[in-house]
Amino acid sequence: MRIGLLGTGNVARALAHGWSAAGHDVLLGSRRPEERTDLGLPVAGLSETAAHAEVLVNATPGTVSVDLLRSIGAPALAGTLLIDVGVGLSDDFTELSHPNSSLAEQIQETFPLTPVVKTLCTMDSTVMVAPAGLDGPSTVFLSGDDAEAKRTTARLLTDLGWPPSSQLDIGDITTARGQEHFALLFMGIAGGLGSHTFNINVVPRASA
Repeated sequence: MRIGLLGTGNVARALAHGWSAAGHDVLLGSRRPEERTDLGLPVAGLSETAAHAEVLVNATPGTVSVDLLRSIGAPALAGTLLIDVGVGLSDDFTELSHPNSSLAEQIQETFPLTPVVKTLCTMDSTVMVAPAGLDGPSTVFLSGDDAEAKRTTARLLTDLGWPPSSQLDIGDITTARGQEHFALLFMGIAGGLGSHTFNINVVPRASA
C-alpha cells in the first residue's frame, strides 16, 4: 500500500522503516521537507504526502495535529483512512491536552468523511515495530467507527509483527480516550522500570 506518514520524528521514522521492510511504499510528510533530506527515507510536503497515500498516519504532536490536518484540507483527506498514533501532552508530560476527550475524536469530528482509527499510542516507537523483542506477548488496541478501516489497520499491524492474537478492538472512536489517557500511566511505568521499551498485555480470565 502507499502509506503517507505525517511527521518526521522517531515514531514516523520507525513506522516508515517497519512498513517499508514489509514491502509498502512509504512517504514522510513534513512542513519543511527541504530540511529533512538526511533521514534515509523519502520526504515530501504535507499535501503531496496526503495525495500520494492510500493510508495516512498522523505521527505529529497531538497538540498541533488538528491544525496541521486542517492545513491539508478536508477535501484532500476525504475517504482516506487515517491511522492516528498521536497523543497530546504538555511539555513536561504531566497533562493531557484532551483531558475530557481524545485527539482521535477531535480529528474524526473535524473530518467526518475521513475514517479514523486509533492505535499504537500505548507504547514506545521501538515496540511499535518490534513487538517480538519483548519478553512475551503483549496487546495493541484499535478504536474507530469504520469496520473496514479497522480491518485494513489490523493488516498493517500484522505487517509490523503484531499477530491477530495480540490485537484487541476495543470499540468505537470514543474508546480512543482510554488509549490516549494511558500515556500518564505509561510515563509512570517508564520511570519505575527505567526504560520506555515495554508494553502491557491484556490477560483474560482462564477458561472454565
